[in-house]
Amino acid sequence: MINRRKFFKGAVTAAGTALVARLIPNAAAGLNPSDLSGGKTEIFIPPGGASYRPVITTNGATLPWKFVDGVKVFHLVAEPVTHEFAAGLVAECWGYNGRVHGPTIEAVEGDRVRIYVTNKLPEATTVHWHGLFLPNGMDGVGGLTQKAIQPGETFMYEFPLIQHGTFMYHPHHDEMTQMAMGMMGLFIIHPREPQGPPVAHDFAIMLSEWAIDVGARRPDPSEMTDFNVLTMNARCFPGTAPLVVKKNSRVRIRIGNLSAMDHHPIHLHGHRFHVVATDGGDIPEAARRPETTVLVAVGQTRTVEFIANAPGDWALHCHMSHHVMTQMGHKSGNVIGMNTDGLSREIGKLVPGYMAMGADGMGDMGDMGMPVPKNSLPMVGGEGQFDYITMGGMFTILKVRDEVPADNADPGWYHNPPGTVSVAAKESDVKRDGINI
Repeated sequence: MINRRKFFKGAVTAAGTALVARLIPNAAAGLNPSDLSGGKTEIFIPPGGASYRPVITTNGATLPWKFVDGVKVFHLVAEPVTHEFAAGLVAECWGYNGRVHGPTIEAVEGDRVRIYVTNKLPEATTVHWHGLFLPNGMDGVGGLTQKAIQPGETFMYEFPLIQHGTFMYHPHHDEMTQMAMGMMGLFIIHPREPQGPPVAHDFAIMLSEWAIDVGARRPDPSEMTDFNVLTMNARCFPGTAPLVVKKNSRVRIRIGNLSAMDHHPIHLHGHRFHVVATDGGDIPEAARRPETTVLVAVGQTRTVEFIANAPGDWALHCHMSHHVMTQMGHKSGNVIGMNTDGLSREIGKLVPGYMAMGADGMGDMGDMGMPVPKNSLPMVGGEGQFDYITMGGMFTILKVRDEVPADNADPGWYHNPPGTVSVAAKESDVKRDGINI
């Protein structure tokens, strides 16, 4: 690792800015300043002159690195991890560096990276660098391009980064088990020579799905159809952190999908965006079109950009209805429209306090205060400003504000201007407009 004097000299020569001086103590210690910024959106200018705005992985972290003879050196540790999806649901998963999902790897086009992978799992593993162009022997497919990394072993991957974009990493050894247990992460490569207008906020979100039986503490890797925990960065609503942005700023959201079986149409309320890149590269400006929903298929990444010109609290979610529910909304009997009074009385003799649910719809299940099995989540939701939010799972909130807290902390609920919130209709208004109720 280079010492402080050498780093200072190289950094100032390359960048020549006061910002570098503020970041030197972190970089000289061998740490990536984006990992220490707490989500701040200041630009990091590394030695070599390529600047980038660190990505914010909501509910996540960025993998630290250090320079060794001009190479960026990272260390991933594959290991069992106890992980909370939302308050009330904790599971025994597998991940990297004590996290599910693994920390985001962040570098710059043209960098040479060296990534050590230590295996602390009970079985062998590898790491595949999904979408990256690299030497065949670094591709991470067990048996095909390398020997598997046995428990207790550390392997080294080294390759130049010859492209930029949003990519992913995950095992290619027993991936049915290891990915279902949480082993995946994002790999962001910033362009050496950025094109287009700069963004003020750069977010990264990994989509995934899990099968965790109600009351269980371990995901089921053999499930193929019914995934009952749907996540953004390994958290489900209301455990998902909001995306906090300044009004009229340009926002980038990078979305990767390593779900086992399902594609996800991610829909943003209140704004339109352009899909500006895929994991295959940048989309020419002439080929872009406005969208409010982007379909992210399994194994794909999509990057969208937009101007956050509408203040408020805007939903960002998968538009598959079962993907905005959690465990208790799956495998339940259909009693819509049934008279369940007699059923409740009979079962109540065996289970005091029992109430049959769902005859009048499912929207009230989350806030009725009924006990749920230990270590499980109700069907939907969390507390909102006006009512209980009857969505869960793959759901979060874009919070657009005139001013953003310095640490990008949650600013709380949006205060709507008077007269801009839908309320119960007044009788006088109904009569005036000739509405027959």
